[in-house]
Amino acid sequence: MDSAAIDRFEASRGRLASLAYRLLGSAADAEDAVQDLFLRWQAADRERIEAPEAWLTKVVTNLCVDRLRSAQTRHERAAGAWLPEPLLEGDPMLGPAETFEQRESVSLAVLILMERLSPVERAAYVLREAFSYPHAEIAGFLGISESASQQHVHRARRRITAERRGSDEVDAASARRIVEEFLAAATSGRTERLVAMLTADATALSDGYGLARRLLRYSTRERIAAYVRAGFRPTPAKRRLAGGSPAFHVALVNGSPAVLAAVGGRVVGAVAFAISNGKVASLHGIAAAERLARLNEAWRQHEPDAPITTAW
Repeated sequence: MDSAAIDRFEASRGRLASLAYRLLGSAADAEDAVQDLFLRWQAADRERIEAPEAWLTKVVTNLCVDRLRSAQTRHERAAGAWLPEPLLEGDPMLGPAETFEQRESVSLAVLILMERLSPVERAAYVLREAFSYPHAEIAGFLGISESASQQHVHRARRRITAERRGSDEVDAASARRIVEEFLAAATSGRTERLVAMLTADATALSDGYGLARRLLRYSTRERIAAYVRAGFRPTPAKRRLAGGSPAFHVALVNGSPAVLAAVGGRVVGAVAFAISNGKVASLHGIAAAERLARLNEAWRQHEPDAPITTAW
């Protein structure tokens, strides 16, 4: 393959990776899909491809749809232990962020909700909401009619809007304030402060420090507060599991405020928040090492602010 063909592909790699991440919810799987795409591009009769960008988008979309349809993927995600792979603010895989829809489509909350869509619905929704493709092009990418594309997007948008918890956009200063207040409440020993920070219909999901076989789910303010208080209560067993006493940092993860627990320059856990009307509408706790691999790569190149607290 000549250098011009390689350059053309590399110029599109970032956009294609961010599309694949939104479709799969996993940076590792997105990278695999883009590598598979490169092999297809290498083997293709490129002189007959009139619109390379459209061709690349179509192929990577269908590679991702095939992955979502695969028996192995369905089994892994149906097992109840799947959460999206969180990405640190500034990661190029987060992709376009000019509009609210683009930013929201990569939030952990929406990535989880998109798991409930069919692969084609998910693809149509992402292509429309995050990348603003017209329905005619989406139909061509997915091999469906234009009216079917419209229906898929409409159904996906309706389901996500109905089930979404929290949609407030939060800047870095607001994120820090929210995380500081949350940590103060979590470490105070009193769950009433935590309950007051939660919306009436708040939810929480956790992978149980990476050890649970199924996700831990909490759906009342009192249960969420008790779970959070227990999670932040220091114990020798937790310090052994983490490899030391972690420092807690404020960060933006997938556009949402988050607290990261770091030991020796390595992130060992992340809790991301969705905010609604100034309160916490949902929490996502992730500690499985494989889900934090890419975030840790970015963290090692990151200059974090001073930790909020190191007492644990």
